[in-house]
Amino acid sequence: MAEQLKIKLSIANRVYPLTIHPSQEEGLRKAAKNIDAMITQFEQSYSVRDKQDVLAMCALQFASQAEQNTIDKENTNEHVQEKLNALNNLLQDHLNS
Repeated sequence: MAEQLKIKLSIANRVYPLTIHPSQEEGLRKAAKNIDAMITQFEQSYSVRDKQDVLAMCALQFASQAEQNTIDKENTNEHVQEKLNALNNLLQDHLNS
């Protein structure tokens, strides 16, 4: 059975105990650090004191970034596919002539 690791992450001044695979630790710790940094930024920029509102704003920010990355990746894939099709057509034309 895979080795499990017990860690505690602090987010918005609350501690969350987790049991994870060791390969997840770095990513989770960085994510918690990014969330806390974003909380601080929202609290300073918008004078929001309610942690639930700040956490909702953080969730929206991260979710919108993930969605935008997906959209950007799809657009890039389409662009690459168009270029490959054009190159393939050029090769076919050259081979047929």
